[in-house]
Amino acid sequence: MITKQMCRRILLGSASALLVSAVAAAQSPPGSAGQQQPNMPGQQSTTPTVGTMGPDSLANQQATADQAFVRKALEGGAAEIQLGQLAQQKSQSPDVKQFGQKMVEDHTQLSEQMKPIAQQLGIKEPKGPSKKDKQLMAKLDGLSGPQFDEAYIQAMVKDHKEDLKDFKNEAQSALNQNVKQAAQQGAGVISQHLQMIEQIAQSHNVATDGKPKTTSAMQ
Repeated sequence: MITKQMCRRILLGSASALLVSAVAAAQSPPGSAGQQQPNMPGQQSTTPTVGTMGPDSLANQQATADQAFVRKALEGGAAEIQLGQLAQQKSQSPDVKQFGQKMVEDHTQLSEQMKPIAQQLGIKEPKGPSKKDKQLMAKLDGLSGPQFDEAYIQAMVKDHKEDLKDFKNEAQSALNQNVKQAAQQGAGVISQHLQMIEQIAQSHNVATDGKPKTTSAMQ
């Protein structure tokens, strides 16, 4: 039989065991029982973020844009000169002939101003107009009289609108100060050319942007 003394020993042993368990549980780190501890500040995994381009990258990108603008401006100037000469030869309209002459004079001057800048930027001077402009010249060379005038006027309105946009953008964003100044001056000249050719288009009733100038003026 189990005596009272034995029962007392058993109870004391159980109490001691519970006390040890309780102390061990109190000393264990919070969340250690089947739970993942949060990462310490120095141990947190970081996800790489996509950063913006640095100042050097932006500067290199704009320098490349300046070079592309100067090269395109020289090609476009050569095209305007040759197209202006063609207009003086093939057109039978005094105003179109006069406009062609102004294209030769003004774009020759603009090209002369741009050439030193091209040399400064290490740009090789283009040999002539772009392939697209050469195709336009070949097309116009096959026309004469009113047909030539209409095609030439339409081409000049379109080209000068595109050129004016390019020159204005470069005047604002150019990194090279010489390029910026040339773009500003060129934008002023091209703006005058655009006004002139739009007036000529209206007087000849030539459709530009899909609409006759006389119709758009009445609206």
